[in-house]
Amino acid sequence: MSYDVNNYSLQQALTDDRNHVWHHLTQHKPLEHQDPLMIVEGKGMRVLDAQGKEYLDAVSGGVWTVNVGYGRESIANAVRDQLVKLNYFANSAGSLPGAMFAQQLIAKMPGMSRVYYSNSGSEANEKAYKIVRQIAHKKYGGKKHKILYRDRDYHGTTITALSSTGQLQRKDQYGPFTPGFVEFPHCSAYHSPNGGDADFGIQAAQTMEATILREGADTVGAVVIEPITAGGGVIVPPQGYMQEIRRICDKYDILLHIDEVVCGLGRTGKWFGYQHFDIVPDIVTMAKGVASGYAAISCTVTTEAVFNDFKDDASDPMGYFRDISTFGGCTAGPAAALENMRIIEEENLLQNVQLMGAYLQQRLEALADKYKMVGDIRGKGLFQGIELVQDRASREPVDESVAAAVAADCMAQGVIIGRTNRSFERHNNTLCLSPALIASQSEIDEIVNAIDAALAKIA
Repeated sequence: MSYDVNNYSLQQALTDDRNHVWHHLTQHKPLEHQDPLMIVEGKGMRVLDAQGKEYLDAVSGGVWTVNVGYGRESIANAVRDQLVKLNYFANSAGSLPGAMFAQQLIAKMPGMSRVYYSNSGSEANEKAYKIVRQIAHKKYGGKKHKILYRDRDYHGTTITALSSTGQLQRKDQYGPFTPGFVEFPHCSAYHSPNGGDADFGIQAAQTMEATILREGADTVGAVVIEPITAGGGVIVPPQGYMQEIRRICDKYDILLHIDEVVCGLGRTGKWFGYQHFDIVPDIVTMAKGVASGYAAISCTVTTEAVFNDFKDDASDPMGYFRDISTFGGCTAGPAAALENMRIIEEENLLQNVQLMGAYLQQRLEALADKYKMVGDIRGKGLFQGIELVQDRASREPVDESVAAAVAADCMAQGVIIGRTNRSFERHNNTLCLSPALIASQSEIDEIVNAIDAALAKIA
């Protein structure tokens, strides 16, 4: 029997896929009578499906991951060379690419100090939660164990990561959840009656303080937030919000955990989304764009102060961080991540994100002038959201089927865009764009022109 995928016919692949593969986020009943979408090749920002149709990918691999684009031979070569030398050893020991990438990463994150490797964003967040819980036991008799999270934010697919996720439909049918996670309101100015106030950012942050006081500050150990909410609707925090969150955390001795799984590694025009807001977190998690999907890797990054809490008493056999991630020992991840970072730097992709992000936002705002269905345009860099509404005055969201129809029409035109999907009861109405950091002006035009054509039909 042959195991050579290069000699594997596409029709056989489609048949085997239909019979044996369980796809992510997919209702499979229709696939009993039709072939699944199968992507077989990619180059730059374009991918090819099994039927030979080409698409411009405006969501970097479907879930905001392929930051430097497809077909990067230098990353593939770096991974291949490292695997031949050493593919794996448990991360209780070190490795050359692990040490080098940690140093390079920390150089981009002033105030941060230590890197803990694992293999997905959900797992990176789980590690952060375990750090918080263990600190609660080591320093506060177990009492300061609660972790606050925001309405509309998303932090992963495991039961505990879902416990910290503010998206009702994503959580539905997966409870009961891990205790000790407490929700507080989001900072969406667009959907707040006070959103136009000059100090709305401060007001929104102070809802977290009210939650802390209600729960008891001596019971709250951390807060986890996305710097820019991703799947919850591409929501940028208002002016002053993040700084006030940091101030409140300091006031009550609470760790600030920033989830950069989507925003990290250049997506917003800086290395990390939180760096737009002049704050230093205590914990930062990241995955997706760390290696642009060329290898599985995630990182939980902490300050030296957090790290030191786990070596303060070497005589305590329970005092160190007693955690392991099997695939945190894979060397392919940091090898790919190093080459990914080199590409971002040498090709000046952060500058490209800033320039093309401004152009993309300009083009999208022109759509808002053209279609009353476009209620709000928001984002940073090459991370933009288009919220569709029934009525601009009431800001009532369109039904999820409308956003789905726009995305489907773009797909038919050969452009893949994203949208909020099965997240909320009412607000599955935002189109999401996150093209690769290499996007050119002509590719931005192609994306926006497809959305324009779709809205012209549907609006």
